[in-house]
Amino acid sequence: MRRNLNSKFFSSVLLAALFALGSVDASAEMQGVKASFKPAAETQQTRFSEYRGVMLGMSANETRTKLGTPSIKDGDQDFFVLSENETAQIVYDAAQKVITISVDYLGGIGAPDYKSVVGAELERTASGSLYRLVRYESFGYWASYHRTQGAVQTVTVTLQKI
Repeated sequence: MRRNLNSKFFSSVLLAALFALGSVDASAEMQGVKASFKPAAETQQTRFSEYRGVMLGMSANETRTKLGTPSIKDGDQDFFVLSENETAQIVYDAAQKVITISVDYLGGIGAPDYKSVVGAELERTASGSLYRLVRYESFGYWASYHRTQGAVQTVTVTLQKI
């Protein structure tokens, strides 16, 4: 059993290293299938994993150091108004560790490029909005990008621990 756990750990570390070096096909990683090896030029090299220095698993105190005093502070979440066009909601588990980061960009102003978040084209929903969710199983989280339709578009980027 211990050998199996070490083997899985080693495989995860190796896959993460190859992914970071651009040697693993990111689309295979995102779909949760075995990764295939491709030349670095053909692979996705970006992966959205933090927001303004805040990462999943970080403590509430570390988060508040990075983002400042929350506009609304509750036992298991903080809400930050960072500008006229940008807000962030951070959700914590019972140990006060970040499990969800959700950021709204009013009018899309300041939003990251969708490919840097999900690495693929967005899909049109029945309501006309654009959306994609990608699971990074080996990294233990998923990321989503959602852009609403309408006169004033809102982009929501969410990272959540699996």
